[in-house]
Amino acid sequence: MSAATRRLTTAQALVRFLAAQYTERDGVRHRLVAGTWGIFGHGNVAGVGQALVEYGDVMPFHQGRSEQAMVHAAVGHARHLNRLSAQAVTTSIGPGATNLVTGAALATVNRLPVLLLTGDYFASHAADPLLQQLEHPSEADVSVNDALRPVSRYFDRINRPEALLASAPRAMRVLADPAETGAVTLALPQDVQAEAFDWPEEFFADRVWRVRRPAPDPEELADAVRALRAARRPLIVAGGGVHHGEAEAALEALVDATGIPVASTQAGKGSLRHDHPADLGGIGHTGTAVADDLARTADLVIGVGTRYSDFTTASGTLFQDPGVRFLNLNITAFDAHKLAARTLVCDARAGLTALTGALSGHRVPSSYEDEYRAGRARWEETVRAALRADDENAVPTQTQVLGALDAVVGDEDVVINAAGSLPGDLHKLWRSRSPRQYHLEYGYSCMGYEIPAALGVQQAAPGVPVWALVGDGTYLMNPTEIVTAVQEELPVKLVLVQNHGYASIGGLSESVGAERFGTDYRHRAADGTFTGAPLPVDLAANAASLGMDVLRAKTVRELREALSTARAATRPTCVYVETAAGDAPGAQAWWDVPVAEVSARDAATGARARYEQAVADRRHHL
Repeated sequence: MSAATRRLTTAQALVRFLAAQYTERDGVRHRLVAGTWGIFGHGNVAGVGQALVEYGDVMPFHQGRSEQAMVHAAVGHARHLNRLSAQAVTTSIGPGATNLVTGAALATVNRLPVLLLTGDYFASHAADPLLQQLEHPSEADVSVNDALRPVSRYFDRINRPEALLASAPRAMRVLADPAETGAVTLALPQDVQAEAFDWPEEFFADRVWRVRRPAPDPEELADAVRALRAARRPLIVAGGGVHHGEAEAALEALVDATGIPVASTQAGKGSLRHDHPADLGGIGHTGTAVADDLARTADLVIGVGTRYSDFTTASGTLFQDPGVRFLNLNITAFDAHKLAARTLVCDARAGLTALTGALSGHRVPSSYEDEYRAGRARWEETVRAALRADDENAVPTQTQVLGALDAVVGDEDVVINAAGSLPGDLHKLWRSRSPRQYHLEYGYSCMGYEIPAALGVQQAAPGVPVWALVGDGTYLMNPTEIVTAVQEELPVKLVLVQNHGYASIGGLSESVGAERFGTDYRHRAADGTFTGAPLPVDLAANAASLGMDVLRAKTVRELREALSTARAATRPTCVYVETAAGDAPGAQAWWDVPVAEVSARDAATGARARYEQAVADRRHHL
């Protein structure tokens, strides 16, 4: 007797399959693909589009306005749910597909799952060349979707319906794998999407992908314990893996037992609550003075779930103790072996719990605890001064905007940012109250991430106040998903900071001798110089035209009132504020941006001299 089958198109079968996939960790089950974002055109409207109509009862659909933004929304959703649930994104052929590349790179760089379902050319070549087809003179099987290969953790082109039987489960394995996850791309030729096939019923059965918590190897654990017991000035660097592994309580238990202080990367901030006595705040180029000072003298650096980006290591200049060694606890072996480290290749929670048990009775010297607690107190004074506004009727500085927001948010609020000058200020100054509050995308530092990511987070956490902090430069990159927020009645809060240009890159430009060229949003004279007059652009009016409620704040007092109103709002709401110039705490560590070796301009020659002095401190940890 033949096995039961169901006759469906390839696209219909894929949607039914995705609706039956689940992850499970610690006994808690999640939908692996919780919904699908889409913009339809030729290449997906008659295939995946028709299937989403057919099975709308089991696969929620979200209408996007920008392909890149849809990926950002899906990534925000996955990050907030600790990678246990993802969303899919479907696009048409051609520019719809290539617009995914930036979002896919962001997802893979940050180790966050997203499923990309891209339209592709006819597998049969029946219509050739197709509208928007890239013709290659010697490789007829190449399509623009091949641009997604280097930024995807898994890629397949489904040229026959039955190919999905093998490829779809492989794609799910990568999405659910904590060590290998990232963007997963299934390129779907439009004729194959619409083609019918007799699918085995087993293909549509519920399938659970268990997310493992691998324990540390006993020998690696013993080696790590020896190193920790021998260290006099150990320092933990908490990365995003602490959050992804839901290991915050395990980290706190280790710190409480041993007294080892914790500094955090952008992805790891909030691993300890800001007022924990061992929390030093951010580390690296955008870090705090206390964290960076301790990093320079640490004899053992324990990286937990971190990639050690150049911002974290200050481009190799931060860890300066002559005998410093590294111990890396990471579920990904690729990251665990960085900086010639001793390794604990395991789940973050499992590894930290094992270390706590094996280190029973061990504690750092009390003089070391006294030292870093005093440094914490000094930095807290810096934070208070930066956030404080003495004149309630003054135009706020950017750090005073953060101070006003700090006074309004609750422990459950989520604050989202990605690029510009805000990440540096937030990393140094923000007081994280809970593990999910601080949501900075800094692996790819992608302008335009914040607004769509806020939608994904709001979908993942209904009822939680979600704030997207954007500057004028970032806003102009990608405001389109405001329309989606209005359409789906997602009450995200947008704090739109107007400082008339690229503040972060302008400061960097000045420091490397490029004299802020091309970084201002101001009128230009005939000779190319800026006249100083701001452009007559009203971003608040733009947000209102897209459907947001907009509150304009001109003073510190008005800002605080507007933020309070926005927090209570049940509709998408924008707080618009033009900021005054102000000095945020400067960089506490260097970052390598090569400067012109020769120049006829004094600004560049002076910057080169400073560069050569700084780069001399770089170390290669071997």
